[in-house]
Amino acid sequence: MEEPIQIGLLGLGTVGGGVFKLLQSNGQEIALKLGRPLEIKRILVRDVTRPRSVNVNPELLTTDPLAILKDPEIDIVVEVMGGLEPAREYVLEALRQGKSVVTANKDLLALHGKELFAAAEATGRDLLFEASVGGGIPIIHSLKECLAGNRISQVMGIVNGTTNYILTKMSQEGRPFAEVLAEAQRLGYAEPDPTSDIEGDDAARKMAILASIAFGTRITYPQVYHEGISQLHPQDIKYAARLGYAIKLLGIAREEEGMVEVRVHPALVPLEHPLAIVQGAFNAIFVEGDAVGQAMFYGQGAGEMPTASAVVGDIMEAARNLIHGTTGRLSCTCLAHKPVKPIWDIETRYYLRMIVKDRPGVLAAIAKVFGDRQVSLASVIQVGMVGEQAELVFITHKVREQNLREAVEIISGLPVVNQVASVIRVEGGPEQ
Repeated sequence: MEEPIQIGLLGLGTVGGGVFKLLQSNGQEIALKLGRPLEIKRILVRDVTRPRSVNVNPELLTTDPLAILKDPEIDIVVEVMGGLEPAREYVLEALRQGKSVVTANKDLLALHGKELFAAAEATGRDLLFEASVGGGIPIIHSLKECLAGNRISQVMGIVNGTTNYILTKMSQEGRPFAEVLAEAQRLGYAEPDPTSDIEGDDAARKMAILASIAFGTRITYPQVYHEGISQLHPQDIKYAARLGYAIKLLGIAREEEGMVEVRVHPALVPLEHPLAIVQGAFNAIFVEGDAVGQAMFYGQGAGEMPTASAVVGDIMEAARNLIHGTTGRLSCTCLAHKPVKPIWDIETRYYLRMIVKDRPGVLAAIAKVFGDRQVSLASVIQVGMVGEQAELVFITHKVREQNLREAVEIISGLPVVNQVASVIRVEGGPEQ
């Protein structure tokens, strides 16, 4: 067998450790599949003396990034450090040095994809990033290659396992958000600072990447409207189930008439929809194309070994391209410029829960405001009493968001309405 392809690993945390383990445990099978072995020559760490969960030869460790980036024998650089800097500069330098790069860094792609792909194209090297979305789920490769002949109309999914775990526990046990979050942190499902997950930032970065690939246009993280789950109430999850829905934090990307809408927010999903049954920390991504129809990708969206699986798959792809002289063929697919639809222009259905005075004429007053703003109601249900107040739930037909927002603002000021407690979008039903 020929000389090994040399790899430089930037980072030896959770994902980096998983990559090291997988290359060690499955090295022989990987070498047989490629025709050449893969060998980690050098690993960048912050502290070479720190105890580690993997048994690594200390001679492989370095605190000097140039020992990897400037080494002419290293063919592939694997960035699993996370964060924006210095990861961005390291990736750019690796590409400038003519090395192919594999990264799991969604932040880099969602914010600096244009710069990074330009650098890869300039040197004819690969920039691969399967692990940036969905952990071990092979969604990037599928969109870029397997489904490339399709005109994709929609990508919708659960792309954050932390929030799905929390919503699953709230749904099954009827517990409040703060209590379940604290439990998720104790169990390691949520970070000590969970803001990026629970406020939708993590999912928004992933949806920027998926939308860019699916629709062939560059979408960056700041363009993705996002809301989190911290304001959800157990009552809404209970009432949604009574109406035949589950509540999920969804990432949604659609193209219609040359415009792209991309957003992340809680949504009611019909119980018969495949996404409604995704439980715990799992991810699932639902794709619609004109040729393939509907397809769903499901699996573990994070964790040491699922993410390592995607990273090693990319390493093998990069190695195969080096062996056959075909590097650079998986370059950026953002070949068009399609405007992003503002959130107030999107059209969908809505769930609203209101606390109102229990007196005659309340429904008529609310219905008049909805009618004046062209908001059509599909159903109105009195779900209970709060003291001497009535609790009402409304489901609308599809309506423009701006109209709904205007109606809610006026209704909130009506003397007979004490509170508009919840406004949640409804996705995936017959009107979608």
